[in-house]
Amino acid sequence: MITPVVSLLVAMRNEEKCIERCLRSIMAQDYPLDRLDVLVLDGESDDSSAAIVRKLIQGKPSFRLLTNPQRFQGLGWNLGIEESRGDIIGIVSAHPELSPSYVRTAVETLLRTRADMVGGPMRARGLGIVGRAVAAATSSRFGVGGARFHYATREADVDTVYMGLCRREVYERIGGFDPEMVRNQDDELSYRLRKHGGRIVCNPEIASYYENRATFKSLFRQYFEYGQWKVRVMQKHPAQMQARHFVPAAFVAALGASAVASLVTPLGRVAFSLIGGSYVLANLCTSAAIAGREKSLELLALLPPTFATLHVAYGVGSLTGLWRFRRPRSPAGSAPSVAASRQPRAA
Repeated sequence: MITPVVSLLVAMRNEEKCIERCLRSIMAQDYPLDRLDVLVLDGESDDSSAAIVRKLIQGKPSFRLLTNPQRFQGLGWNLGIEESRGDIIGIVSAHPELSPSYVRTAVETLLRTRADMVGGPMRARGLGIVGRAVAAATSSRFGVGGARFHYATREADVDTVYMGLCRREVYERIGGFDPEMVRNQDDELSYRLRKHGGRIVCNPEIASYYENRATFKSLFRQYFEYGQWKVRVMQKHPAQMQARHFVPAAFVAALGASAVASLVTPLGRVAFSLIGGSYVLANLCTSAAIAGREKSLELLALLPPTFATLHVAYGVGSLTGLWRFRRPRSPAGSAPSVAASRQPRAA
């Protein structure tokens, strides 16, 4: 059987701290390098990212650096789809480090399962004690709910997947990444794929490691944006909604409303105590279980505020998104055209 050409589309902007590690992990793949087509889509970085890439890929014809003049990640991937040569296309952000067998295992899984898209779990790896706490929290069911691609340990069908790989015809059939989506681009595309009858498989053997946020401020901002843009995804794909998607917003709304009510009525104080107390208890029990498993007193101290940051940020973001996207700007469920993106420039 002819080994398929695989295009990896690496979207970056101001990633000088991690882009070299990401690209070196691609260069170390045990997949034939002459069957790899790697495009780095630079969103007009104003740090040294592009210079690092140019030096690293010099003399490597399988690697190309292009400029994404519209900067956003999804638009970069759309440009990459247009410019790529592969039979199979995989999206990559600049943060992860791929295992040497990443591409080979993904191709084997795609061919064996006949799925429309495959990918591996999102394995978080944090630097520093706060980073470790964030990694532990985002790898737990209490932290991220039913999003199985965060903690999958067995091959299974999933709703969405981290850094999906699919045949080129999938993009030809359903369109590229939605140019409106600043966040959750891959999430929206996965829902559109499933709406068209597609199947997505997560295989833990497709291994990569993602360097997560290492401060509470950056974590709050990240999950605030996830929550906000999730509202737009659900507007476009209401049939994909599940109860878990509404839990953070409902929790924040109920906690806030009961806190206000507690100032004026005894019933409000009871409600606030029940809602807040139940959450604190669940948070502490989960944190203790994870810290006990890891034998870490530092995690025991940092996991409760980490979980709270995740949940409150996502909930507040969702509530903000309900207001921001109260008047949808484009038809729900539309299939964006890849060719609609601007043409790239050689970087």
